[in-house]
Amino acid sequence: MSNPAATTTTTPKTTVATTSNGQLVTEHGSTTIADTVVQKIAGLAAREIGGVHALGSGTSRAFGAIRERIPGASASAGQGVSVEVGEKQAAVDLQLLVEYGVPIADLARSVRRNVITSIERMTGLEVVEVNITVIDVHIPGEDGDNATPESSRVQ
Repeated sequence: MSNPAATTTTTPKTTVATTSNGQLVTEHGSTTIADTVVQKIAGLAAREIGGVHALGSGTSRAFGAIRERIPGASASAGQGVSVEVGEKQAAVDLQLLVEYGVPIADLARSVRRNVITSIERMTGLEVVEVNITVIDVHIPGEDGDNATPESSRVQ
């Protein structure tokens, strides 16, 4: 009986079987995909969607900002993302900070679609769910990035 989730490609030298369980299996060995790989893919895919200001709680974003200032270090692509990865499937939980004015339901649908597509395309794992928690709304100028000093009322 054949497995509809598996494909086999035959070349003159090697037969490679790719299955949907996230492993590449050949006669030379297998490749397993780590949880952190799926976590980073999900984080980067979520950030690609317009209207997502940041991922993670305020604390994790603060640590990320500190980490960015350390020479040779960078903010974690998996910040605000937790995953469960099994042999064939993955589940993702995201914490989003969204831009003010963006329709949250539409944004969540776009983020979910992009995360699922990216993980399934890159890893071969079936994504069974992507849970999204909107933790805050970013209001432009609120965080001090674009804030100008207040002018004095008197001269």
